Amino acid sequence: MSSLHSLRLASLLEGASLLLLLMVAMPLKYGLGLAIAVRVAGTVHGLLFLVLLSVASRAYFERVITTRSLLRVLGLSTVPLGFLAAERLLRREADREHRCP
Repeated sequence: MSSLHSLRLASLLEGASLLLLLMVAMPLKYGLGLAIAVRVAGTVHGLLFLVLLSVASRAYFERVITTRSLLRVLGLSTVPLGFLAAERLLRREADREHRCP
């Protein structure tokens, strides 16, 4: 699996975990008093964010993505639904990678 493909996958998983945390776990905690939901979803999200950092670093050091793209992907990972914009950006990077010899 290429580092760019790994980055796209890690970005999607991290973004989905952020949505799960915000839209499911937080309402369960504050609506039903189930604090364990945030503890579990928060832990999973934190681990996936660390995976994203690791995979993004690997892609950057392998010169698969530019510094600007790296910063944009990491910045977008902090915004709910930002992973959709990051996916579009990374898809363009993948298309560029396939066109170049």
